[in-house]
Amino acid sequence: MAAADSLQKNPPAAIAIPGLGRALISAGKVSQQAAEAAVKKAAANKTPFITELGQSGEISALEIAETISAMFSTPLLDLNAIDPQQLPQELLDAKIANTYRVLALSKRGNRITVATADPTQQEVAEQIKFTTQLFVDWVVVEADKLQKLVEQAGKSVGESLETYSSSGDFDFDDVKIEDAPEEKENALGADVEDAPVVKFLHKMLLDAFNMRASDLHFEPYEHNYRVRFRIDGELREIASPPIAIKDKLASRIKVISRLDISEKRVPQDGRMKLKVGPDRVIDFRVSTLPTLFGEKIVIRILDPSSAKMGIDALGYEPEEKERLLKAISRPYGMILVTGPTGSGKTVSLYTCLNLLNQPGVNIATAEDPSEINMPGVNQVNVNEKAGLTFAAALKSFLRQDPDIIMVGEIRDLETADISIKAAQTGHLVLSTLHTNDA
Repeated sequence: MAAADSLQKNPPAAIAIPGLGRALISAGKVSQQAAEAAVKKAAANKTPFITELGQSGEISALEIAETISAMFSTPLLDLNAIDPQQLPQELLDAKIANTYRVLALSKRGNRITVATADPTQQEVAEQIKFTTQLFVDWVVVEADKLQKLVEQAGKSVGESLETYSSSGDFDFDDVKIEDAPEEKENALGADVEDAPVVKFLHKMLLDAFNMRASDLHFEPYEHNYRVRFRIDGELREIASPPIAIKDKLASRIKVISRLDISEKRVPQDGRMKLKVGPDRVIDFRVSTLPTLFGEKIVIRILDPSSAKMGIDALGYEPEEKERLLKAISRPYGMILVTGPTGSGKTVSLYTCLNLLNQPGVNIATAEDPSEINMPGVNQVNVNEKAGLTFAAALKSFLRQDPDIIMVGEIRDLETADISIKAAQTGHLVLSTLHTNDA
């Protein structure tokens, strides 16, 4: 009797049925009991309500999709006609696709077509609009087929990246980013700690270093994505990962370079460090550039140890080596290193500076920016916006009692004129000139 009284005073809480379920009940397509059971199963299994309702036996997933399409005047699509390999996964972040069970199908102008089993989810449409900056056009599909396709699409990208990451001699545990911010998500909800993407990036950075590349290029195009290394002055294609990773990879690089992840409209510059093993640290300079199909990212390798490997590591012939050593041993004059981008001009200069860097010598350098940190050398970053040009830095150096001056690059007549005068007045001047070949 007491239990009955208790039930009367505290009746079981009503099960909250989603709006789509209520609409199906009102249309006479499913019963109240089936909808409530689907709500309970969805909560227990952490699956969408529509998926569980389609498995109730009272109504099929196809019948649900057809009813929803008619009720909300939304196009119906058969996912059997979709090739998973042809899906433009780059249009929508994988985390959004997995969380809300949606799939980007196409983009036209400022609109994106997205497959869903429930077009009534206005908050999902707003989230997609926020992340893609595109208006959403829904198409209705069967919930069970959609779930399988979302899982299949995500798996194929991960497997493809694992193929790149697992190739070659690479120990992921020995490599980590130094001083990386503790940030698991960016402002748009994209997972920047996605394991396949992290491993792929670390593999590319380490491969570039081991192959003695000067730069890495991450380039998004309309239908493909490629990674190129600049080796001996020439760009070589190294990998062609799935285009779907472009946003995740860009976010990951921007996070560890301490750049603004949400800003994709303007170029940004940053730096990061990669620790390899117990005591090897490699510096990288990062530059992002908005392009038609995403952010292109170029990473310059700045290995401080490269200048300390000695002049033999530069690969000069014996006669050239002797000529260079004789030139840098002079108390004054000018030494110019010429060559194309990535040919080793800066490393050559720093190798010379490393030999000349003695306690009794005053060395000053001007670069845009300084690429290799060298203790005992006064290094200056050129800042043209603030008026600190190469020429202005050179004029200041001459008032600083220098013995040796290094100018990152002679770009204009004024810098060339001051450099020559400095070389003629008792200073040893080292610099570079950009040429198409040596």
